[in-house]
Amino acid sequence: MQNIYESHILLVDDNVQLCGMVKGILQKEGFGHVEAVADCSACRRRCETAMPDLIILDIGLPDGDGFSLMNEIRARSNVPVLFLSARDEDSDRLLGLGLGADDYLTKPFLPRELVLRLSAILKRTYFPPGMQKETAADALLLGERTVDFGEGIVRDSAGQVWKLTAKEIIILRKLQENRGRIVTFDTLSQALWGDFYYGYENSLMVHIRRLREKIEETPSAPRFLTTVRGLGYKLEKE
Repeated sequence: MQNIYESHILLVDDNVQLCGMVKGILQKEGFGHVEAVADCSACRRRCETAMPDLIILDIGLPDGDGFSLMNEIRARSNVPVLFLSARDEDSDRLLGLGLGADDYLTKPFLPRELVLRLSAILKRTYFPPGMQKETAADALLLGERTVDFGEGIVRDSAGQVWKLTAKEIIILRKLQENRGRIVTFDTLSQALWGDFYYGYENSLMVHIRRLREKIEETPSAPRFLTTVRGLGYKLEKE
């Protein structure tokens, strides 16, 4: 993929009219590979054949729900996911983000906002600032656990492996760049959600909690990813 417009985007929604509208919006912006399927089964088949570069996912689907499907997707891939749903409760948004989704946009939506959010996700995931080829040395050692950014995993000395989501990698990268220094809530939120980060403080806390479960031996008493009350987070040095 040379640019975000070459991304293969999969839209999972049973509303034919909405699918047509979203495809039209994205194709008008230059996205040439946009595909729509109507249910969980079709999404599973598509992902088994070839994983798309980004999935736009509804929650209410004819043969299941988007949250369960999101869990299935995360079990096998870190592909970025944008929830696009009419359910606008904070609990639904936090659940979606907590499962590892990259963003959550409610219907009805502004076409330009959809394009901006989707583009931001693709840029953060596939074309981060200062992107360089991963090497075998591109790892972060945290006690008995090692973060392998190239593979997107955490591995402990016993060989147990935890998969990292795209957002968890972004958080660790930002903390690693500033290791030993405080990274503010705003700085981390902007790295995750770009200019649309306002109101996502609780979502950031969910991602931090899930990340600690993977990198800390005792998540409730973190040794490395610590909270600086009222300011942000810090990745402690050995």
